[in-house]
Amino acid sequence: MTHGAPLRLVVLASGAGTNLQAILDACGDGRLHAEVMAVVSDRAASGALERAETAGVSSAHVPFGPYRAAGRTREDYDADLAELVEVFQPDVVVLAGWMRILTPAFLSHFPERVVNLHPALPGQFPGKDAVGQAWAAWEAGTLDHTGLMVHLAVPEVDAGPVLATTILRFRLGESRDAFEARLHTAEHDLLVQVLQAWSDQPGRAEA
Repeated sequence: MTHGAPLRLVVLASGAGTNLQAILDACGDGRLHAEVMAVVSDRAASGALERAETAGVSSAHVPFGPYRAAGRTREDYDADLAELVEVFQPDVVVLAGWMRILTPAFLSHFPERVVNLHPALPGQFPGKDAVGQAWAAWEAGTLDHTGLMVHLAVPEVDAGPVLATTILRFRLGESRDAFEARLHTAEHDLLVQVLQAWSDQPGRAEA
């Protein structure tokens, strides 16, 4: 397919930035027709910021602590965060390990353009430690598979229209570390696939 301008991405990440790295790698090797315009983290020690610096991508640390100390709200924080992100004119905002729930003060600026990756299937294990909850259910004999999804972000936790899913079955004798490595690979693949499908949407090819 003939592509127009690369899909403009801003990535919000709180942690190590492995999903960000998967996006950067896919952009670099041609699997994803996109460009990461900026990376934003709420944590100064985020590995995502280090990865952005290494890749030469603009980055910003936007902590919530000063807002809380000043008696300001999540909505205040999200409004300022949206203003910062808007500077980079993203086609899509990617939540790649972003550990803060976004309010309409942010989401309303990017309607149906904020995507989230969650390591569980729709309706299962919303919130933190979804992998740990799924693993415990597997060990208890009440679950034989789990998975992950990419969905549009809404104010509710790990809800919103689902864009894609991947099912992962547990394997007898597999360690949790090995399972999580398999899960992370699947996360990276699914996220890149969803973003590439977004880039390929009708109307973008000739943009």
